[in-house]
Amino acid sequence: LLRTRVADPSYPQALQKPDNNHQVYWKREIPKTCRRTALKDQDCEVVNKDVLTECPPLGLESLKVKDTQLTASSFKRRGLGPHRGRLNIQSGIEDGDIYDGAWCAQYRDKKQWLQVDALRPTRFTGVILQGRNSIWSWDVVHTYKVQFSNDSLTWKPCMNGTKEAVFEGNQDAETPVLALFNTSTVARYIRINPQTWYQNGTMGDICLRAEVLGCTLPDPNNIYAWQTEPTGSRDKLDFRHHNYKEMRKLMKSVNEACPDITRIYSIGKSYMGLKLYVMEISDNPGKHELGEPEFRYVAGMHGNEVLGRELLLNLMQYMCQEYKRGDQRIVRLIKETRIHLLPSMNPDGYEMAFKKGSELAGWAFGRYSYEGIDMNHNFADLNSGMWTAIELETDRSKLINHYFPIPEQYTSEDAFVASETRAVINWMQNIPFVLSANLHGGEVVVTYPFDMTRDWAPREHTPTADESFFRWLATAYASTNQVMSNPDRRPCHNKDFLRYNNIINGADWHNVPGSMNDFSYLHTNCFEVTVELSCDKFPHASELPIEWENNRESLLVYMEQVHRGIKGVVRDKDTGAGIADAIIKVDEIDHHIRSVADGDYWRLLNPGEYRVMATAEGYFPSSRTCQVMYDYYPTICDFRLTKVPKERLKDILAKGGKLPKDLQLRLRQLRLRKLLQKLSNQWVADCQ
Repeated sequence: LLRTRVADPSYPQALQKPDNNHQVYWKREIPKTCRRTALKDQDCEVVNKDVLTECPPLGLESLKVKDTQLTASSFKRRGLGPHRGRLNIQSGIEDGDIYDGAWCAQYRDKKQWLQVDALRPTRFTGVILQGRNSIWSWDVVHTYKVQFSNDSLTWKPCMNGTKEAVFEGNQDAETPVLALFNTSTVARYIRINPQTWYQNGTMGDICLRAEVLGCTLPDPNNIYAWQTEPTGSRDKLDFRHHNYKEMRKLMKSVNEACPDITRIYSIGKSYMGLKLYVMEISDNPGKHELGEPEFRYVAGMHGNEVLGRELLLNLMQYMCQEYKRGDQRIVRLIKETRIHLLPSMNPDGYEMAFKKGSELAGWAFGRYSYEGIDMNHNFADLNSGMWTAIELETDRSKLINHYFPIPEQYTSEDAFVASETRAVINWMQNIPFVLSANLHGGEVVVTYPFDMTRDWAPREHTPTADESFFRWLATAYASTNQVMSNPDRRPCHNKDFLRYNNIINGADWHNVPGSMNDFSYLHTNCFEVTVELSCDKFPHASELPIEWENNRESLLVYMEQVHRGIKGVVRDKDTGAGIADAIIKVDEIDHHIRSVADGDYWRLLNPGEYRVMATAEGYFPSSRTCQVMYDYYPTICDFRLTKVPKERLKDILAKGGKLPKDLQLRLRQLRLRKLLQKLSNQWVADCQ
């Protein structure tokens, strides 16, 4: 690329001089083959990403551009109005739905247009186009023209030399196609004017989804102060997209800056051999401390849903900086919680999406593992076995309700299980996580288990025994998120989650067999929810600071919920040693958890009074009432279990010890009881 400082005749003379804040005087000499190109031309990918960096998207996809800024010459119906002409917008299941998958003109001629009002003078540099998203319809625009205006009355065409430029559109409905203008143009309005389209489509309709690239002009006289929106963050963090090498470098820099509270480790490798790195943040890295809960955030399960990855990289930087500054909230979190951050569960998929770049990867490119596996459906389906057992067994006391075993066929080497999924399962089994969240993108909502419907219906409310606490968890994140808590926000695609207060039971949204949330709840002690962070799966780098501001408080508040409920240690009454695998039961909640190796346990609960029982093999059960308050700290609820005489006698005799008086008395009572039972049985036999 040749980068030359050339005067742009379409740009105000006052801005032809260097400006450190707005480097808009730069023009790029772009190879002609890349000016109107589809993504399949790999030689142009670097050029495309470079241009996107220079002038970012206006924000049709991210909803930064409001519905009122989009108008059209005509539209078929409300569900196909101009407000639906946004890149990557997803339709409803039915074409007649109010939420459809594109703007579609009512008429089929060359006079149709989709118009974007940038609200202020903007240097337009390009357009990205897609066809219609629909299960039933196939509509794409093959070629189009572009016009500009400052008053929406007089229009100037985009030129290619002495001729009006005609840009190549789409050959399929999903692949985004970038067109760059030979000469950037400053204007307030831009129109996309289709010229040819797929005539054999659904009645030959003109339908498209779009994004516009443009740099907003500086506002030295503060004329547009009324429409200024926050675009930055006060936190000094590395706000950009990080590929695998850059991610490793950033994590290393955080570890070097805070070596006393951080540790980097790998839980395995992807199919292509990229390590799944985790950042641990704790006051004693590398060790489980008695009574200290383990927390995890997982991002990047779908490689093209990139915001979670960047938020976790921001979070580790932020916690390091604030800990060093002495922020008491962060210091307390780190001292009382062992935090694990996995920013990229699917690094192979991310690398593919990263090479295409923001706005150009489309809705699905990079979503799956290198083998084509959707990891969100790749965990063992434990739900079906549980529900089958419930249907067959009449005595519910005989049913297990936790720690469901993984089916044998799932663990075989031939099972269609991603190496990344196996690594995460092994991670879950090795560390006693208490709470987790799985960060996704493409919507703005928090979902909680179960994710799978009981009868394989497309959607059906399917609650767990801990429904009320899962709703608490989901609300803790949603109510503190700046976007989710905004009552005036627009729905992303085809479902209005504002009606549900931005939380929903996963199965009530759509059926997801084999989800990580359900597996975590049924196979381990860990409670987990899914956070859909943004309408745009791959937001432009310029939007990362405001996305951090939107989510920072939510990320911290959700971590703090790991201290909600009760915790304690289950010990042997005689020796004081912790008892592993003791079962903790809470009355009226049909889901138990277990103590870990040192006997400590954590049971997440809403505020209230609970009757709690601890049982362990070879011990008498013990019960007590535990009161959960609204405080940050959990209620301490310890148990000391007494071994049954037989087990206690074995231990004492094995150590060559002397029987204590209480055990001698207990043994005499047992002998007497057995003797009386024997005499009673003999008397009954004699009477017969």
